[in-house]
Amino acid sequence: MAELTSPDRDVTLPVPSPLARLVAWLTGVATGNDPLAVFTTIGRHRRLFRWWLPFAASLLRGGRLARGDTELLILRTAWNCGARYEWVQHVPLAWRAGLSSTTIAAVVEGPASTGWTSRQRLLLEAADELHGARVVSEPTWKRLSEHLTLEQRMELCFVVGHYGMLAMTLNSLGVEPEPSALRKLDSATVSLAARLADRLRSGREESPGRPGTDANR
Repeated sequence: MAELTSPDRDVTLPVPSPLARLVAWLTGVATGNDPLAVFTTIGRHRRLFRWWLPFAASLLRGGRLARGDTELLILRTAWNCGARYEWVQHVPLAWRAGLSSTTIAAVVEGPASTGWTSRQRLLLEAADELHGARVVSEPTWKRLSEHLTLEQRMELCFVVGHYGMLAMTLNSLGVEPEPSALRKLDSATVSLAARLADRLRSGREESPGRPGTDANR
């Protein structure tokens, strides 16, 4: 079973359910990884896992958004939330969806980076607004309507919200990326993952009530 927590995070959880272990193994085989710790972690809360799994799968595989759009939103949310595990897992999925290494590196700078299409820049702006203010502004919503249906705009909110929620959980439990997932990254994305690890350590050391670290650091 994949390592559950980082060495400095003392978390003891029940044994994951048989369903969670099976899903972790199957998804690991499908992606060329070790069994995925996200499933063996959430699967330790057995009732939660049974309801969460189909919802998460519907957003990732059965949604109305194009896969490239979904992965762009996930990566920006992972970066905003300092979610190293999500970043490491979704860089290869973003490659599969057609995003280049240059595009993925630009996610760090967000919508201010050059080279985005108007659609991509709007997606990133919406992700940042949801992360920072918990609402998509009226001007951004109107511009999104030129590119996305109402269903797709609703899904955008769910994708950002879901992966933000997942980031909070995995970060708090100290879930580490699988070694096999880290080996898939190129030097640039490995470096960015290391920056996320530094941000996460810094966030854990902050006093209660203090604001989080700067997302673009």
